[in-house]
Amino acid sequence: MNIFDQYLDKIKNILLDLADEGIILLPEKLDGINTEIPPEKFNCDLSTNVGMVLSKINKKNPIEIAQTIADTLKKKDPLISEISIVKPGFINIKFKSIFWTNFIQKIIENSKTFGKNIKEKKKSYLIEFVSANPTGPLHVGHCRGAILGDVIANVLLFNNHKVTKEYYVNDYGNQIINFTKSVYLRIKEIKFGEPFPNDEDLYPGDYLKDFANNIISSNKKMDFSNFDNISDELTSLSIDEALKLIKKNLNNLGINHDNFISEKKLVLNQEVEKVIDYLRKSKFVYEGKIKAPASEDNDKWIEREQLLFKSTDFGDDKDRALQKSDGTWTYFASDVAYHKNKLDRNYDCLINILGADHAGYIKRISSSVEALSKSKEKLICKVSQLVKLIKDKKPFKMSKRKGDYITVEDLISEVGKDATRFIMLNRSSDVELDFDFDSVVEKSKDNPLYYVQYCYARIASVFRHLDMNLIDDVKIKKFDFEYSDAEIKVIKKISEWPKCVELSSAKLEPHRIPTYLFELASLFHSYWNLGKDNPQKRFINDEKKINDDKLIFLKVISNVVKSGMDIVGVNVPEKM
Repeated sequence: MNIFDQYLDKIKNILLDLADEGIILLPEKLDGINTEIPPEKFNCDLSTNVGMVLSKINKKNPIEIAQTIADTLKKKDPLISEISIVKPGFINIKFKSIFWTNFIQKIIENSKTFGKNIKEKKKSYLIEFVSANPTGPLHVGHCRGAILGDVIANVLLFNNHKVTKEYYVNDYGNQIINFTKSVYLRIKEIKFGEPFPNDEDLYPGDYLKDFANNIISSNKKMDFSNFDNISDELTSLSIDEALKLIKKNLNNLGINHDNFISEKKLVLNQEVEKVIDYLRKSKFVYEGKIKAPASEDNDKWIEREQLLFKSTDFGDDKDRALQKSDGTWTYFASDVAYHKNKLDRNYDCLINILGADHAGYIKRISSSVEALSKSKEKLICKVSQLVKLIKDKKPFKMSKRKGDYITVEDLISEVGKDATRFIMLNRSSDVELDFDFDSVVEKSKDNPLYYVQYCYARIASVFRHLDMNLIDDVKIKKFDFEYSDAEIKVIKKISEWPKCVELSSAKLEPHRIPTYLFELASLFHSYWNLGKDNPQKRFINDEKKINDDKLIFLKVISNVVKSGMDIVGVNVPEKM
């Protein structure tokens, strides 16, 4: 029940009729025509730009074109109360109150599909997100991207797409060697009393003591006296410990991945060599030299022959090295192999969620995917910007045993999963976010999570007083009522829910959902407060009963709030 799509279709059908009658001319496509939410100052329900779109081809003033269409639309639609033309050529439509009663009825009759984009072509998506090095717990820098990826998956699933959530485990390379050595030295510290060395290449966090103790207790026959003899087995055990902790962190955030793909397995399966051969046959690689990066001293930089990928052929600012001077593969080469692996699994679309420090990586990986897939649209990269933690109006630092950063575990223990998810998603991912600890625990309108949850709890309290279960379907005999202007204001916001979902899904911008929910909750609370002074506005009357119109009104609001909060991955308590 998307009224914007419904009226867009009506307008297009009218245009076809007018064109058949020779009254107007139409372009080959009508893609530029839209139906939108008009600014509040116009006191109408829906607006369309059709007059301006058709002005040029018809060589007429947009207002003249709009008037012709508006007159026809008004004659054909008995549910329209008023139509006005506003410069430079918008048609503004206001519906009769019965329109909204009919609208509410259709929502109730189609409660399981309301908000879903039924007409949209369904696709299969692979979303890779988090993918932090398996060397320790997740920190706040990973948290926002983790929630962004998870909620993008949720909104796509809500719209009936197929979604796979994937974590790429970077378990190969120098950082893993240093990580394993760090675990080993913690084991030596525990078993033999040897002090842990002060070395900047090592991982100093006390969490490694937990890893070491777990490995010692579950491998009692293992001889820890010589690192070289056990390095391969210890690497595997150490990564397993790190992944257990990471999965626990993610689970506490309400996140579960479908796949964990090992970089080491890709390398051992020679998938890097295979993708290099593929690129070589396609003439996308060559032997060449790279100029010194901007961060390097030109005098000290030594240009060497390297195997390079022609990423400039696909819009990158320079070609990228696939092989180091010592013959080993670069991180980029492994990533190209991983993306070839993704492509070979035949998803319609790949989505990568990247941290702010990886924004510069987008051009090169997008170039490689375009070379491998021959499509610019196959890969979409979304960047999750930084989070600033604030408490008592100043930057907040926690003193914890995990290292010199704030972990996801720290954050959840401080404010809870729901606040973490909702507030992390409360702004567009491409701008920095201030996470204010004081605001997220306030019980006021300044805390958007509380305000939305309180909306649902208030509705639940009405149903509880009536001995009804809020999650049960509501059935009434007749929709023979009309809503007041105050109620229609809330219902109009409900009508925007399908559009919110559509934009969130199409643009991969799930922050629109908590923003919408807060706006809906604000309108509801304003209406609720009318009952303090006006008994007619109260939901339960003096006879301890509720009228059908108000029962349906509450049920529809609660359904939308529940749907939205489910997508965000946040609870809706019935009591607060």
